[in-house]
Amino acid sequence: MTPSKRTLVALVENKPGVLNRVSSLFRRRGFNIESIAVGRCETPHLSRMTIVVDGTNITVEQIRKQLEKVVDVVRVSDISEEEIVARELALIKVKASSNTRSEIIQIVDIFRANIIDVASDSLTVEVTGDEDKINSLASLLRGFGIKELARTGRIAMPRGGAAPLVIDKVPKIEVD
Repeated sequence: MTPSKRTLVALVENKPGVLNRVSSLFRRRGFNIESIAVGRCETPHLSRMTIVVDGTNITVEQIRKQLEKVVDVVRVSDISEEEIVARELALIKVKASSNTRSEIIQIVDIFRANIIDVASDSLTVEVTGDEDKINSLASLLRGFGIKELARTGRIAMPRGGAAPLVIDKVPKIEVD
C-alpha cells in the first residue's frame, strides 16, 4: 500500500501538555505530522485536533489506536474515507509596488481572497479554502515575491449528519 495523506480528528481534554503528549506519540513512532490544528469545540473543557499525516491505512490505524490510549484523549476518528468539509487559512504577505498592485488585487479577487493589510511595499492577503486553492494562489503570488506566508493547516469534519466524535458523557474536569 502506498502512503497517502490521512486526516484524523480527536477530542482531547483542554489541559496543558496534551498537544505535547500527542505530538510525542507521533515522534516516537517516526511519523511526520503534515499539519495539526487545535481549538476549542462545542463541548466545554474539550478541544478538537485535526491531524494530517502521510501513511498507509494500516499504519495510520495503528497510530489512531495508540492515540486513544493517551490519557487526555477522549475519542479519535480517521475521517479520510468519509465525505468531508476541509478548509485551511493562509496569510500571504506579497511584495507590491505601484506597478504591480492592481495585478495582485485582480488575482486576489479571482480567488475570492481578501486584502487585510496594505503597506507601501506590500499587501497582506487572507485566503481560506482547500489546500489546492491556497497552493494555487501562493504559486501565482510567488512571481511578485512572497515576503511571508503563514498557514493554519487543515481543519475538517464529515459532511451532513455524520458526527464521529459525538460523546455520550463529558469527562469531568477538576479545576484547582
